[in-house]
Amino acid sequence: MTPTPPTCPLCLNPGGDVLWRNTKLRVITINDASHPGFTRVIWQQHAREMTDLSVSERNEFMAVVWLVEQVQRQVLQPDKINLAQFGNMVPHLHWPVIPRWADDSHFPEAIWASAPARAPDAERAWQTHKTQLHALLPRYYTELEATLLQR
Repeated sequence: MTPTPPTCPLCLNPGGDVLWRNTKLRVITINDASHPGFTRVIWQQHAREMTDLSVSERNEFMAVVWLVEQVQRQVLQPDKINLAQFGNMVPHLHWPVIPRWADDSHFPEAIWASAPARAPDAERAWQTHKTQLHALLPRYYTELEATLLQR
C-alpha cells in the first residue's frame, strides 16, 4: 500500500453517492445523465495495482465487481457491460462497471471517446430509451444495495 497523499480526492470524498461500503471497499453511483447505471467499485486504501493486494483481497474486490455486473444485467438489461481498472491519477484501485446499450450515445466507442455521429431519429430513440433506463435506476440501486448487504 502506498502512503496517503493529503490531497487525495478519493480519500477526501467518496467519489459519488455511496450505495454500500465495508472496511475495504465502497460502491458508488456515478451521476452521469448520459450513462445511466454507471457504478464504480473503489478500494478504500491506496494501492496502485491489483497485485499490490493479497489474493484474498483481490478475490473480495472482484466478487463485488461481479455482483454489480450481475445486478446491472438483471435490472437494466444492457447489451454489454464495460469493465475497467483505473488508478492513473490517484493510487486508488477502482473498477467502473458501465452498462452499455447498442443505441447509447457513444456505442460502440468508449464513453470517454467522442460520441459518433447519429441521425436525429437515432438520437431521439436513445433519449426515449435513456428516460426508461433512468426510471429503472431506483430499483437498480435498491437491488444492488440489498445484494451487497447479503454478501
